[in-house]
Amino acid sequence: LPAQRRAGRARRGAQFWCDSAGGPLSCRSNPYQTNLLRDGVRRYLQLPADQTVLILHAKVAQKSYGNEKRFFCPPPCVYLSGPGWKLKQEQIKARDMGEAGFRVCGYMGLDSMGSSLMETQKLSFEEQPDAKGFGCAKALYISDVDKRKHFRLVLKLFFSNGQEIGTFHSKLIKVISKPSQKKQSLKNTDLCISSGSKVSLFNRLRSQTVSTRYLSVEGGAFIASARQWAAFTLHLADEHCTRSEFPLREGYIRYGSVVQLICTATGITLPPLIIRKVTKQYAMLDVDEPISQLHKCAFQFQGSDRMYLCLSTEKVIQFQASPCPKEANRELLNDGSCWTIIGTEMVEYTFSESLACAREPVSPVPLITALQLTGGGDVAMLEVHGECFHTHLKVWFGDVEAETMYRSPKSLVCVVPDVSAFGSDWRWLRYPITVPLLLIRDDGLIYSSSFTFTYTPEQSFIPGQQVLSDIPQDSDKLLDSIHQEFTRTNFHLFMQS
Repeated sequence: LPAQRRAGRARRGAQFWCDSAGGPLSCRSNPYQTNLLRDGVRRYLQLPADQTVLILHAKVAQKSYGNEKRFFCPPPCVYLSGPGWKLKQEQIKARDMGEAGFRVCGYMGLDSMGSSLMETQKLSFEEQPDAKGFGCAKALYISDVDKRKHFRLVLKLFFSNGQEIGTFHSKLIKVISKPSQKKQSLKNTDLCISSGSKVSLFNRLRSQTVSTRYLSVEGGAFIASARQWAAFTLHLADEHCTRSEFPLREGYIRYGSVVQLICTATGITLPPLIIRKVTKQYAMLDVDEPISQLHKCAFQFQGSDRMYLCLSTEKVIQFQASPCPKEANRELLNDGSCWTIIGTEMVEYTFSESLACAREPVSPVPLITALQLTGGGDVAMLEVHGECFHTHLKVWFGDVEAETMYRSPKSLVCVVPDVSAFGSDWRWLRYPITVPLLLIRDDGLIYSSSFTFTYTPEQSFIPGQQVLSDIPQDSDKLLDSIHQEFTRTNFHLFMQS
């Protein structure tokens, strides 16, 4: 069909999504505004000026009782990254004619369940060698007065001139009274740690809070840091394979398993380790049960003579445990070899204010979680699933705006643009065309995603049709004979990690 007829069908299909008054929930921007915005999106795609807010936190939090404050361990951390922060700060500095107004500051606390009273902690961001801003909330806790079983952390970011950046939430955190001392059952997997999940390891000498050290990575080496902690992907592995092979397995982590710790930020890994249960500073060699949150454990280097992962001040070393003559199933460790393990979560918000002309907060930041394609031929509809959607969002396929309909805070529906919008003709499309999926607010704020959309031609050979006489002699005649006419198109969706 001609492009005009296809567009007409797309509009008619869009009338199924209406508001309570019966009117459509979406309308196209006027052509002049769309062209201006499209030019800006093209510049953004060539040189993305993203701003990313990354929140790292533990999966569980131990409740405080009475006057005792059990601060969250590891403490929630915030990282600010991306070239867009510097660009935005330069804009504020030029406008406000001062250097004090463009610093980023923030407050973090627990969500308040509708109450305005919420104890918060101020975050001071310091620039790291990798140009990321880092802030840490070391004094957050949940009291026994709070009867919730789950909660979220709330982060509010501002520029120091008072301009609000936005409000960001952590993932759900489970409240526990204390680490479980019972043998964990796989019938109740709430507190178990599965292969492929992310964990943090910390060591607390003589149970003193001030002596807490976190396993981390710095300058390509493992260290024990008092300030920052790293999240590690914990994988089950086949104990009969060498380190170079190391196939990963699914399932829950059990004591006695061979595991591998991989730093999520750098990809650096430790050699294969056997995870052991720790009881009163002894490594238990015969325990085979699932590992639970906040358990004490030790990591023995596979194939070694009782060598364990250990810290010495800020260094990570190997420690040789002492055998127990009377109990062959135990080995005596030192304090530095006893680690506490806890699951961690990470949530990332990415946006770009490079095109935005308003001073509205960037939140709520929409997150795309899945895509679903329906229809085909003349009109293909793409349903975008996710969170925090609203009526002021449009879906863009690269630098092409799609006609977008709002369904709910978790669903947007859009008409897939014809490939001709990207300067290609279906009839002669030979190779897949992949474009990034963006969500753009009506004031020009860009929310990037890890999703892409791929147009893939379906080869269709029509018997008896002659090769066109005007085909250049130096073209690939074999491909030309196969790709003379495309009658249908397949669409393929995938997410890049």
